[in-house]
Amino acid sequence: MKVEIWSDVMCPFCYIGKRRFEEALQAFPAREDIQVEWKSFQLDPSLRKTTGKSINEYLAERKGMTVDQARQLNDHVTRMAAEVGLHYDFDKAVVAPSFDAHRFSHLASAHGLGDAAEEALFKAYFTEGKDISDRETLVQLGQHIGLDAGEVRAALDSDAFATDVRRDIAEAAELGARGVPFFVLDRKYAVSGAQPTETFTGALTQAYAEWAQQKPLQDIAGGEVCVPGGDC
Repeated sequence: MKVEIWSDVMCPFCYIGKRRFEEALQAFPAREDIQVEWKSFQLDPSLRKTTGKSINEYLAERKGMTVDQARQLNDHVTRMAAEVGLHYDFDKAVVAPSFDAHRFSHLASAHGLGDAAEEALFKAYFTEGKDISDRETLVQLGQHIGLDAGEVRAALDSDAFATDVRRDIAEAAELGARGVPFFVLDRKYAVSGAQPTETFTGALTQAYAEWAQQKPLQDIAGGEVCVPGGDC
């Protein structure tokens, strides 16, 4: 059963949601039947790299609040992240566009490394204070998860996977996603936000039960048979 997850690397709730979903999936009895696919979403498509502007200043401008209010909001999110074992350091966060990071994620997914790419991007942005729009940073992240540096650099120097990113964003709108994280289970059920682990467990259980009923029979011990209109 496929679970599609729309997210943006700049979204603090997406990293928290990832951890809570992973907790639910790890304890799910049929986890081997679950295929996770990461999808692209941009919270601020108009964002351009802003030198010297802190994440609190950026958030204050975008949300129409004071810098102090933005800092308090990020402090609250930091405490939420700590509850699932994540360390956020907003003081080091680099405000930068995420489009190339999404292209990088699609490249990784083509090699079966989509989840590893998302984990590396989230950690780079929220914990390590790395510029996720910088080509060499993405090349280094690619090498860390097992991608070829030359392939990553070549992809980023072209428009590779740009169409895939835009398709994901359009698809999210068609499905009614107003924000991220946005989890879609078997294209039947959606879970919005960094919900508690129990919510993901319930959604997985319900979606999987229905999926398993429709799943075609698998011949696990094939042998010689007679077929209608044919020879035995």
